[in-house]
Formats: sequence, C-alpha cells, structure tokens
Amino acid sequence: MALNIALVGYGKMGREIEACAQFCGHQIVLRVGREGLASHDLNSVDVAIEFTQPDAAFGNVQTLLRAGIPTVCGTTGWFDRIPELDTGRTPLVYASNFSLGVNIAFQVNRYMAKLMAPHADYIARIEEIHHTAKKDAPSGTAITMAEGILAENTLLKGWELEPGASAESLPITAIRKDSVPGTHTVTYDSSMDQISLTHVAHSRAGFALGAVLAAERIQTLPAGSHTFTSLLFPLAE
Repeated sequence: MALNIALVGYGKMGREIEACAQFCGHQIVLRVGREGLASHDLNSVDVAIEFTQPDAAFGNVQTLLRAGIPTVCGTTGWFDRIPELDTGRTPLVYASNFSLGVNIAFQVNRYMAKLMAPHADYIARIEEIHHTAKKDAPSGTAITMAEGILAENTLLKGWELEPGASAESLPITAIRKDSVPGTHTVTYDSSMDQISLTHVAHSRAGFALGAVLAAERIQTLPAGSHTFTSLLFPLAE
C-alpha cells in the first residue's frame, strides 16, 4: 500500500529517505526543514519519518503523536525522554540505527558478549567513527552495542567515553572524520589474541531503507513505543 509520508528533517538523510520511499512507491507529501512543524498541515499524512537533531526530536515526535500520526524516529541522543511521550493512542518506532546490517550486528554482538562473559582475560572495548557533522558522542549505535555487552557481563559497571574510562567500565572511543557514514567495532583483546566484530556503512542508503521499512510496518503496530529491533526480530527482545 502506498503511503503519504512526512519527512521531518530534510537534510542529507531526509533526501536519502525521500529517494528510497519514492522508489518503493510511496509519496512524500510534506518536507519539514528548520522551520519546524508548527506551520504545517498534517491532515494528509499517513506516517512521519523524523531525522533531525537531539534538541528538536522530542518536541517533533510529541507533536506528531498528539496529532495521531504514526512516527518513525532515527534521531539519537534523546531516547531517555521516550517515557515522557504521549504514546497511548499512536505507535512510535525508534532506533539508534535503522540499517538492517547494524541490527543484525546488534544480535551477533549480544550473543558474542554472552560467550565472552566467562573469560575475564579478554578486555572488551568499542570504537565508533562518524562524519564531523554528527553531534552526539558516542553514537547511539555504540551505546546500543554497549548495552548489549553490559547485559551479559556483570563485571562491567557501565560504559564511559575514552580517554578516562575506569577499569570497571566498558570504554568507548568516538572518532570524527570527514565523510564517514558510520563504522562500529567491538573488540575483545587478550595477551593471546583478539576478536573483533565490525560493521562499516558505505552510504546512508541502508539507514534510509530501514526507515522506510519501519514506516511500512508501523501501520500494523499497536499504540506505544517500539524498537526497530523488535520489528525485525520479535523473539530477540
């Protein structure tokens, strides 16, 4: 079924989603840039896809949900406020990363963490590399990977950004370089050998495809907040 989609955030990611959505047979009926949602008519919108900035995301998503518009949100750096949203009548799908490959990597990461947890001689760490325009550090994807490791490893008390991470924490290194869509590596290092899990994004196309897939599937979901992982792997959470 063709959807009427509102793009809230019309930068590079918004344009990538637009191309993907149109290729999949959907219509973009609204494009919202820095002017915000206040001046726009939402009556023709079936679903909204929100990719903006952490300081704008909560207000955007709250406005959309209160208008009864199912919303897909890929903005990171604000997920601690999701419990404050009015999701009682409208579904929200959110993710730290909408790439199908990354979400498969999340599942592999969690399983690898379970296997590695009994082996204290292997030291875990995460490195993420992104383009210089990315505002939050570490990335939401790195945090999700860290949460997967922490869920299986009771010796670690949390994650911390490098430099300065304590011995009881999982260290995350955040690097910013021009034109890097996103690279994430989980490493387990010992004096004997090293094991690594790496996901490298070659472009934004994978993120866009996942966001459009979520927009298509959100129509079948009940009200409330849902992770993209729960859509892809309903038995994994």
